[in-house]
Amino acid sequence: MKILVVCQHFYPEQFRINDICYELVKKGHDVTVLTGLPNYPKGKVLKEYKFFKNRKQTIKGVKIRRSFLFGRGSSIVGMIINYMSFAISASIKAIFLRGKFDVVYVFQLSPITMVWPAIVVKKIKKIPLVLHCLDQWPESITTGGISKKSIVYKILYRWSKKVYNSADLITISSKSFEKYFEEVLGVTKREKGLIYCPSYAESNYEKTKQIKNDSFDIVFAGNIGPAQSVETIIEAANLLKDNKNILFHIVGDGLNKNNCERLVKEYALNNVVFHGFHDVTKMNKYYDLADAFIITMVDNDVVNNTLPAKIQSYMAAGKPIVGAINGEVKEVVQEANCGLCCDALDYKNLADIILKVSNDQKQLGLWGKNAKKYYEKYFNKDKCIDNLIKLLTSSVKEK
Repeated sequence: MKILVVCQHFYPEQFRINDICYELVKKGHDVTVLTGLPNYPKGKVLKEYKFFKNRKQTIKGVKIRRSFLFGRGSSIVGMIINYMSFAISASIKAIFLRGKFDVVYVFQLSPITMVWPAIVVKKIKKIPLVLHCLDQWPESITTGGISKKSIVYKILYRWSKKVYNSADLITISSKSFEKYFEEVLGVTKREKGLIYCPSYAESNYEKTKQIKNDSFDIVFAGNIGPAQSVETIIEAANLLKDNKNILFHIVGDGLNKNNCERLVKEYALNNVVFHGFHDVTKMNKYYDLADAFIITMVDNDVVNNTLPAKIQSYMAAGKPIVGAINGEVKEVVQEANCGLCCDALDYKNLADIILKVSNDQKQLGLWGKNAKKYYEKYFNKDKCIDNLIKLLTSSVKEK
């Protein structure tokens, strides 16, 4: 198949769509990606991509076409400008996009406007549009304090409903999304499929080892944003600061990193280390270090209905998971029997959990094996890629 992938983010930004595209090429498909200029998570466009540089690239067989956008910066206004600049410029670029494609596939992170260019391609080239939803819109904006009664929400609601109805097939990354689509947006399984297609982890995470030392190392890996509530980890670390053998490793970057570093300094903590952002290919040393992984999120409907991709990475590594989180993640950890979770934002119970598991090596080993077993059963990479190819192929045939 000749597949056009539309996503605002692509390499060198670190999202799973990178690996998906590489795998599709390995399996003999012709893949072109329509994307933006790399600026995540720092918010500034990388200098290698300024002034019309590297607008066309080929990486691991994937042809990349980049559209102009403004860096997202660190403010809400900057983020909105970032979103709209890509949606508009990529839609214009889509009009003049050369080549024949069999299907257009959207890896829909935030915002919903990143689907606009795909709709343009669908109409011009008369090909099916398959949309993979990883973030519910407009529900996602409520995490930023925007009321459902506001004009902004109502406008985005109409946009979102129209965009989702433009797709020929919708796949969802979390089971909970189906209820949202049907009850809130009025988009039904019968009309759009709403097929559950969970994320998988890059292959390097399956090769994780275990570094043995005198400390109990807990690793958080990923975006440090408002939704991730890494502050909850810092508060738990503060309660455990007298336990010298327990160390927290924060690997990543994001809007809330400075606030988390401020808290660590304020509490004068020596048990929290920030390692910064690292390419996915360089994450193994941190995964090898982990005796357990940690996940925290805020408590709201959007987050609770989402299964973050880091869960698959943690499980693929075969390590136990501890967390302060509600919803689908908590259910998966319990179903897999691969760790312990308390309620979101409950740093006191999180500290108790960490202290408890740090003294039970036998249980940690069992949870790690359970995590790996669950990953192989439900999130296996080859199964996920083969299922995606099957869905794209069937969409082309039906069209």
